[in-house]
Amino acid sequence: MHETKHNAAIAAPLKFYSAEEISQQGEVQRLYAARLKVHPRLIAGWFSNWRVVFVVLTQVIYFGVPWLSWNDRQAVLFDVASRKFYLFDLVFWPHDFIYLALLLIISALALFLFTAAAGRLWCGYACPQTVYTEIFVWIEQWVEGNRIQRIKLDQSPLTARKITLRATKHFLWGIFSLITGFTFVGYFTPIEALAADTLSLSLGGWATFWMLFYGFATYGNAGWLREQVCKYMCPYARFQSVMFDPDTLVVTYDAARGEPRGGRSRSADPAQLNLGSCIDCHICKHVCPVDIDIRDGLQYECIGCGACVDACDSVMDQMGYERGLIRYASENAVANKLSRLAMWARMFRPRILGYAFILGFLVFAVGYSLQHRPSFKVDVLRDRQALARELDDGYLENVYRLQLINIEEHDRRFTVDVQGLENARIAAEVEMPFEVAATGNRQVVVRVAAPADAVSKRSTPIELRVRADDDAAAISEPTVFLKPIN
Repeated sequence: MHETKHNAAIAAPLKFYSAEEISQQGEVQRLYAARLKVHPRLIAGWFSNWRVVFVVLTQVIYFGVPWLSWNDRQAVLFDVASRKFYLFDLVFWPHDFIYLALLLIISALALFLFTAAAGRLWCGYACPQTVYTEIFVWIEQWVEGNRIQRIKLDQSPLTARKITLRATKHFLWGIFSLITGFTFVGYFTPIEALAADTLSLSLGGWATFWMLFYGFATYGNAGWLREQVCKYMCPYARFQSVMFDPDTLVVTYDAARGEPRGGRSRSADPAQLNLGSCIDCHICKHVCPVDIDIRDGLQYECIGCGACVDACDSVMDQMGYERGLIRYASENAVANKLSRLAMWARMFRPRILGYAFILGFLVFAVGYSLQHRPSFKVDVLRDRQALARELDDGYLENVYRLQLINIEEHDRRFTVDVQGLENARIAAEVEMPFEVAATGNRQVVVRVAAPADAVSKRSTPIELRVRADDDAAAISEPTVFLKPIN
């Protein structure tokens, strides 16, 4: 019976409705809620002060580093055109790409470690989206006023005052965004020359494009999208939960202490009113930059900034209640009422120690590798256009091309000799020792000759050893010496 009805329902033709017919049926239920603009209220407190510190620190580093000089050049410069990356005393070449891969691995492991230990610390304090949104909110509050004033301005009709305030705000946003774009390009182009070209309005096409592109991205993300980036665009918000465990420190609302919530006077006794510590003032929601209510439990949108902690603590102080209704705590600490000492002791669990060990090992390995990196690099190739041949004096000759890269930032002189062949002689097309410019490269053609009776095999392994005059170390590159075919 049921199967017959089911089959009949499947067999029934689908009926499509026009827009007019839908409107006649009544109000349409929308699948997506309209976005409500978030006006976070700025609050003072322990975590808010740390956010200010990180905003200032990150921007001092970002805007200041390109202007630093090192060895008569820009201290940090990713010179894509000449394929050289300068990082203070280090110079990286394209074949040093392995260090970039290791840096990304170290960054990922650090993110895993911090997230497993204390949630989204990166998002709440150092993420560029958080930092620039905070700066834009500061500008907005300076121009338009506090949260209540900004909401009233949004709801007010369009007047000359409103136009003036909005124009001023967007002008300041735009100027700041262009400065961030200029600085971004300054990491890839010498910033002093870039500043001169900008002032003289003679910027090149690519520099102009990337300055405007990065500035527009800053303006759009921090000025308009804001929390939408954290909620819907950032992938980290989606997979962060797999790195959490019951001992991860997160922003937590103590429902056992706070419920049932309700308003009351300061002099009222919550116990007599059968109320918890939460007075339902909603200030925790008003200060949240992503507009969530932490009292509904941990949500993926939460960036762990701690603004709600500062706000709630200020309310608890006013009411004369104990702080910590909203606090950084783990699920186990809240559920089992663990002391702060016991909660921190559970921080050193196998998962955290494992992440820390791997991260520390990689940092040490990369540091050791950079410390013992050779001061020059050599590649040896047999010249395929010059075949092995027999000379008039009875010697056999092979031709090789040496590609030398001088990593040091001063000119150096090099010599080449051969090992693995008795009575072999070597000559270069340039006089030895030959010079390679600072952080430069040079190709040198060398000819290796050996007596015919010393070459018994068709292919004899040899090594070309290159030594710098100012360095006791030498680099030996293996190759082969071929015997001509008679």
